[in-house]
Amino acid sequence: MRAFRAALPYTLPIAVGFLFLGVSYGFLMRSLGFSFVYPMLMSLFIFAGSMEFVAAHLLLLPFNPWRAFGLALMVNARHLFYGISMLDKYKGLGWKKPYLIFGMCDESFTINCTVQPPADVDRGWFMFFVTLLNQLYWVGGATLGGLLGYIIKFDTTGIDFVMTALFVVMFLGQWDEAKEHRPALVGLGCACLCLLLFGSDNFVLPAMALIVLCFTLDRKRAENKQREAA
Repeated sequence: MRAFRAALPYTLPIAVGFLFLGVSYGFLMRSLGFSFVYPMLMSLFIFAGSMEFVAAHLLLLPFNPWRAFGLALMVNARHLFYGISMLDKYKGLGWKKPYLIFGMCDESFTINCTVQPPADVDRGWFMFFVTLLNQLYWVGGATLGGLLGYIIKFDTTGIDFVMTALFVVMFLGQWDEAKEHRPALVGLGCACLCLLLFGSDNFVLPAMALIVLCFTLDRKRAENKQREAA
């Protein structure tokens, strides 16, 4: 209970955003003709907001597992980097570890990576409740949106752009708070270059690989410069 009480305040701001986005996703699924059970179960077992919006349209297309796999990999490739950075934090957590791996999203990663729980709170339980609460917010919002879709009818054109808008707002917020903008400019430059070279359907993975390469080379350059200064 101490871990739950410690985790809850950090997740409440996320609850507001997740409930809004989840309701939007539920409305979208209902507008496409799906029962509220679909967004409820998809948010429970997929729990990847961007991919769930994509999956809504994939369900209407001819069955193509390789295309679905490729899209899922591109949309969620950023979690590869999240996972690597959390390897040490997840060590020795027993049965909690599989769920923490499954339930890691952008918001849970941010909290679990940066927040130090109080001294009397077990870190494993703290991360568990952060992840669980965030997923419950998302599942609740998606289910509520699916149910409200039976009652409220409106034009849902463009509603699937809500996740893209969220990431744009997050980027602008981090840009405003950060003193060093070079990493953001490197990311934008790599993404634009790969978009021109590979097209909008295939640029995500090459862009992320190029970004990692640029940051790796820059880190080595900085380390060499430090050694020379020493």
